[in-house]
Amino acid sequence: MAEFPQIDQVLKTAIDRGDVPGVVAIAATRGGQVYQGAFGKRVLPDGAAMTADTVFWIASMTKAITSAAAMQLVEEGRLALDRPIADVLPELASPQVLESFDAAGEPRLRPAQRPITLRQLITHTAGFVYGIWNSGVARYIEKTGTPDIITCQNAALSLPLTLDPGEKWDYGINIDWVGKAVERVSGQRLGAYFAERLFGPIGMKDTAFKLTSGHRARLVGMHARGEDGALAPIPFAMPEEPEFEMGGGGLYSTAADYLAFQQIFLNEGRTGGRPVLRPETVRLMSQNAIGDLNVGLLKTVAPATRTMPSSSPEWSRNGALDS
Repeated sequence: MAEFPQIDQVLKTAIDRGDVPGVVAIAATRGGQVYQGAFGKRVLPDGAAMTADTVFWIASMTKAITSAAAMQLVEEGRLALDRPIADVLPELASPQVLESFDAAGEPRLRPAQRPITLRQLITHTAGFVYGIWNSGVARYIEKTGTPDIITCQNAALSLPLTLDPGEKWDYGINIDWVGKAVERVSGQRLGAYFAERLFGPIGMKDTAFKLTSGHRARLVGMHARGEDGALAPIPFAMPEEPEFEMGGGGLYSTAADYLAFQQIFLNEGRTGGRPVLRPETVRLMSQNAIGDLNVGLLKTVAPATRTMPSSSPEWSRNGALDS
């Protein structure tokens, strides 16, 4: 493996400057790994040093894995990109759009003008959003007592759309519904499907929804910035026994495991000579799937730091921890 002292220096400088508590960086080409570095600490101020096998909550990086699983099932004809997803998930048969709130603060909803499709869910064009970036949905969650998505309660998915499916790109719980679709047609819990169809073939031995004792020994801590701008540890844990395994953000993994997953897209869907996805599926996944729709900047509607339950992330002044 080649040495890249200039990359090392950039990462060390970020640690020294207090940009992040620690970092693991790894890179590869089709032929294999070309760089690896680990700097800083797993937990401030005096935790163990970062190592290449440090375990992270990978948050929204889970989404690509869930989408790959769905595309395997599209290949097999068990899911379809452009049929109504209600064929598989009847819970989404009558989606409602949040239009406004009445004088009493009650939400005003209307039926969506068209059905939701798997393609729209995978591309974040179905109309679902996260409350952290949408004041209307944040108000709806507060008014109705809907659980935060990070609680992994099924009720957390019972959110209205903010626009009709296919009209706009916006970031939200779409991929959690994709995970539900994978479970529904495969007959497996999402983590079990991942383990059999993705993690096993790819060799991702440190990726899962639930931590083992070995993973906990290598787990990085969660941090947020205080009033003085300095990073400090905060309590965080994903639910140990979730009602649903969160396809949009629930996995733990290591840099090496995730890189191995990414390499299947460099190698036309193959890993170690074995197919995980078809080459034509990989090509399809690399194309523009939203046409002329724009992906805009995400601006938080809750900029101030706020404390949430230990099973939820806390939001720092510079946005969500999984952004």
